[in-house]
Amino acid sequence: MRYRTLGSTGLKVSVIGLGTWQLGGEWGKTFTPAEVTRMLNEAKTLGINFIDTAECYGDHVSETLLGQAVEASRDQWIIATKFGHKFHSHMNRTEPRSAADIGVQLEDSLRALKTDYIDLYQYHSWSDEQFDDMEVLDYLKMEQQRGRIRFIGVSISKNTNIRQTERCSERGVQVLQVVYNRLDRAPEAQVLTSAQAQNLGVLARVPLASGLLSGKYKPGVEFAPDDVRAGHDKALREARLAEVEKIAQYEVPQGMEMSQWALAWCLKQPIVSAVIPGCKSVEQVRANARAGDIVL
Repeated sequence: MRYRTLGSTGLKVSVIGLGTWQLGGEWGKTFTPAEVTRMLNEAKTLGINFIDTAECYGDHVSETLLGQAVEASRDQWIIATKFGHKFHSHMNRTEPRSAADIGVQLEDSLRALKTDYIDLYQYHSWSDEQFDDMEVLDYLKMEQQRGRIRFIGVSISKNTNIRQTERCSERGVQVLQVVYNRLDRAPEAQVLTSAQAQNLGVLARVPLASGLLSGKYKPGVEFAPDDVRAGHDKALREARLAEVEKIAQYEVPQGMEMSQWALAWCLKQPIVSAVIPGCKSVEQVRANARAGDIVL
């Protein structure tokens, strides 16, 4: 496993992290605490030390499963979570907006994660107007001073959101999370350049393009109704799967698994501190971790 410094935070994160939206139950599988503990134990053994979760992956469900799994080894993990969405049901959320709302979410996240501090607390895909709310920012900085939040990040919704990206440093935001993968290179135009100029840590989410770059799916695939991908634009998915077949033929080295190549492809960008693919099994944890040794 390789490690990179997460921007100006000084945190050394494994280049392969763990994305955990799937643990909330919206990706076609319900997880038991024992399954999650096995995956986290294997990840730790393989050198992975970074976890990304959120308040609305279930109603703090993902956080609760993670808290149970890492409680005994909390000091060996860098934990990132998010604020700003309230889970109600499958893909049904509302957006708490006030500092008081965020205060409740922070308390709930700390309780679920069984910890007294969060390494990275991130705005969760807020609008520009919400991101500009100084009351919320003042609250976050107060919690930083208290030690319950170590660093502040932002997970931008549109991966071309240069407005929020450019304002990170002046707001004390040190980490940027963005959708970036071989099928979606939009951040290269402006966002990654701005992040580099500000020395932001960059987390590449959806690095396997919601599984399309795993090599498992072919044109015509259908996803179960309880899988979030069932709601994705079908025409776009088919076009991307056709592109994946070309990538597999012309870009992926012979003998290399496509999923590992796709993760390593993101890490060719020096500004990308870590990729955060999801995983549903110990075997997928191992496969993702192997990409940490690949230099393209």
